[in-house]
Amino acid sequence: MSFKTTVMLGALLLGAQAAQADASLDAQMKALALGSGCMTCHHIESGAKSADGSKPIGPNWQDVAHKYKGQANAADALVQTVMQGSNPYNSHWKGQASGLAMPPNAVAISQADASKLVGWILNLP
Repeated sequence: MSFKTTVMLGALLLGAQAAQADASLDAQMKALALGSGCMTCHHIESGAKSADGSKPIGPNWQDVAHKYKGQANAADALVQTVMQGSNPYNSHWKGQASGLAMPPNAVAISQADASKLVGWILNLP
């Protein structure tokens, strides 16, 4: 086997392992979100609707990732919102979500798990 073939096979193997790790992380984060009640109000995919065809209660997470992409303090601010809730008078998702505010979720998810979930959300495509 040539060096070039060996390098290509190695790259394919690493790519496959990375895809498998991504799928495992996706499954873990979806399970965490479901178990914490997040999926009651949020969807992952941009443009997803509630079962009755209406806008979701909370913003879709791909939209969140897009809105906060590249913002230095986004993760910290979003974890704080998850834990403490948001102000209904300062909603920045008007027209995109049917809910007025996010309730505090400190009883449903730990700060460490919220940080993991927010990090995953911010890296959605």
